[in-house]
Amino acid sequence: MHEVASATSKSLRRSPFAISNGLRAKAHALIPGGCHTYAKGDDQYPILSPGFIAHGAGCRVTDVDGNEFIEYGMGNRAVGLGHAFPEVVQAVTLELVHGCNFTRPSVVEIEAAECFLDCIPGAEMVKFCKDGSDATSGAIKLARSFTGRDLVAICTDHPFFSVDDWFIGSTAMNAGIPEAIKQLTVGFRYNDIASVEALFTAHPNRIACVILEASRVDEPQDDFLKKLQALAHSHGSLFIIDEMITGFRWSVGGAQSVYGITPDLSTFGKALANGFSVSALAGKREFMKLGGLTHTDHPRVFLLSTTHGAETHALRAAIATMRIYKSRPVIQHLHRQGVRLKAEGNALARKHGVADYFQIVGRPSCLIYSTADRDGKPSQVFRTLLLQEMIVRGVLMPSLVVSYAHDDAAIDATLEALDGALAVYAQALNGDAAKYLFGRPSQSVYRAFNSRG
Repeated sequence: MHEVASATSKSLRRSPFAISNGLRAKAHALIPGGCHTYAKGDDQYPILSPGFIAHGAGCRVTDVDGNEFIEYGMGNRAVGLGHAFPEVVQAVTLELVHGCNFTRPSVVEIEAAECFLDCIPGAEMVKFCKDGSDATSGAIKLARSFTGRDLVAICTDHPFFSVDDWFIGSTAMNAGIPEAIKQLTVGFRYNDIASVEALFTAHPNRIACVILEASRVDEPQDDFLKKLQALAHSHGSLFIIDEMITGFRWSVGGAQSVYGITPDLSTFGKALANGFSVSALAGKREFMKLGGLTHTDHPRVFLLSTTHGAETHALRAAIATMRIYKSRPVIQHLHRQGVRLKAEGNALARKHGVADYFQIVGRPSCLIYSTADRDGKPSQVFRTLLLQEMIVRGVLMPSLVVSYAHDDAAIDATLEALDGALAVYAQALNGDAAKYLFGRPSQSVYRAFNSRG
């Protein structure tokens, strides 16, 4: 490996991840993939990286080897306030002493529903569950039941909607999904209303719903969301917004409030409970009631029925989190810190002459970055190199998603680390980039086969 501006060679002599490395084989022997979320898997990170986190506080985490990192991504965007945020932890602790799961509902379920619906004024009913996949799949089921149709139209520019067959069947990692199920999902492009019109023309009276994130990297252009909703409704289809990421990052009222649109159904999670397992399916009463006990004009829908979906301590975490979002300038803080990261990070790229190859993009409260090789093509090698060089400089950065706990000192340290990492990036662009890596590059989650060796 090259002895250039990299901090890697010095770190290797200290064997900084010895305990993590010892645990990896054991984890993979016991757990398929070695963890419970593919985005957290070993294949998504450099060889030289922390394998297991011991604890976190604020915007920092400490691994099992005692190494501390400023963290971005915050539990795949699930932690909006910061790790172990005191008021959320206190709310959970006080509730746990009363038990967490009973044979009849708890009053906490009503309190959480009222609090949530007060945040999302366009929604009239809400059903809580434990993960985003259950919520989005519940929305799809409601749409299919209400319309009597089978096709689902997804935005193919948005990478993930559910672990369930209706979505995973549309990806390259679709082993085990019947071909008949794969044929029930069709795709359109974001900000391309013509691509949606083409779907409705090709599949008349068959599309139950369209589902997409309100925005991801690009903002909606030329009233795209409103045109999409109008088009869906004109063809008798439901309009669903997945707010797993945008909810409680774009606004307390979600991206739907930012863009002035009320979906038929929407789904929330991640930052909703500051890392505790709470997700939500919300929407207009005429659709949500199909999963209830009072309607008589339509077949019953087995919507969401989860043993752990209304655990009281998790709902207390959600209530505490939502109250903090409503009473403090959380969204403003996320925006301010993200604006600085984006502007100064991209300025560093220009300084090192790599602005055509590395770029920070997206909404300030939910930044990501792109990495390209010297031909300008997206590169896992260069992504891995950047991850590696940030890790050895004390920053764990699968994205640049900030939390309320990312203070100015954390941003200062991150930019200093990025300055050094981009110097290595520039060197690697002029040589064999793989030689700057300690081991193999990371890989895409959606691949049909694992690599050999």
